[in-house]
Amino acid sequence: MSTAILQSNNPTDVSSACSTYSLTTLQFETLHTRSAAAKATAYCPYSRFHVGASILTEDGAFIDGANVENASFPVGTCAERVAFGKAITEGHKKFKAVGVATDISPPASPCGMCRQFIREFCELQTPIFMFDKDGAFVVMKLEQLLPLSFGPEALPPPGSLPA
Repeated sequence: MSTAILQSNNPTDVSSACSTYSLTTLQFETLHTRSAAAKATAYCPYSRFHVGASILTEDGAFIDGANVENASFPVGTCAERVAFGKAITEGHKKFKAVGVATDISPPASPCGMCRQFIREFCELQTPIFMFDKDGAFVVMKLEQLLPLSFGPEALPPPGSLPA
């Protein structure tokens, strides 16, 4: 299942996903419940599209975020970027999994901008769990969501370019 896309709410599939991505069932359930709960904190008066995200750090912490819209539409911020912004500013640097929840079915994936944002901070093998309104999920590795990506390692190290 290392490159498979899994869509289910079947307990056997949950167990398989947990085994594949080295998560406990409790970590999976917590990603789901926290990302779903984060939707309630979304500020989305224009789109009414509630999105919640939860990130599992390597040290076992969960960091949540929700989308925040703005009357000037491009100024809004997606749930995933809110969660990663919080995580980074709180000192977290390594991440084990990402959960994203919406009120639609099938589950929605992170937008392109969020995929690149996640790429800045996560390994290509990081699982992204996408939950729908009924708790069914799709899981994909970041590299599947953002093929042929580039990340910080592709850029010259800071200070190596002439001023």
